[in-house]
Amino acid sequence: MTNIVLLSDTHHTLDDRFFPHFEKADEIWHAGDIGSLCITDKLKSFAPIRVVYGNIDDNTIRSEFKANLYFKCEKVNVMMTHIGGYPNRYDKKILPIIQQAKPDLFICGHSHILKVMYDKKYQLLHMNPGAIGDYGIHTVKTILCFTIEEKEIKNLRVIEFPRSKIQI
Repeated sequence: MTNIVLLSDTHHTLDDRFFPHFEKADEIWHAGDIGSLCITDKLKSFAPIRVVYGNIDDNTIRSEFKANLYFKCEKVNVMMTHIGGYPNRYDKKILPIIQQAKPDLFICGHSHILKVMYDKKYQLLHMNPGAIGDYGIHTVKTILCFTIEEKEIKNLRVIEFPRSKIQI
């Protein structure tokens, strides 16, 4: 059994209200728009990380992390990218990769909108954890916590905190 914390769009800030959840993670996954390697360094202090870079990330971050990750957690095939779209509206660059990779779990960020939905056409679970940073359109900071056991994704929880201020 693997306890996962999934987050995205930190945009240079990491809200310490989420730290108790990071402490319970076996792995922390970040779906891009990190902002600074200080963020990933801090996440590494809690648990091993899996990270993709996003559209705001500079060359330093891009040299450290990839645009797309494919990996297996337990018996679940995972694909993670930053700009991915949603079922029936996948990004045109990502759709052929999804069709070829055939992930069980597809993760992306970018929209700052938390969304979890099953895609019947490609038989995958799509997750976007929303945003945890202080920049963007979101009014609530969100992460997803869940467990992977063998081939099952279960115990999904949304953790949210209000944004203290809106910066657009």
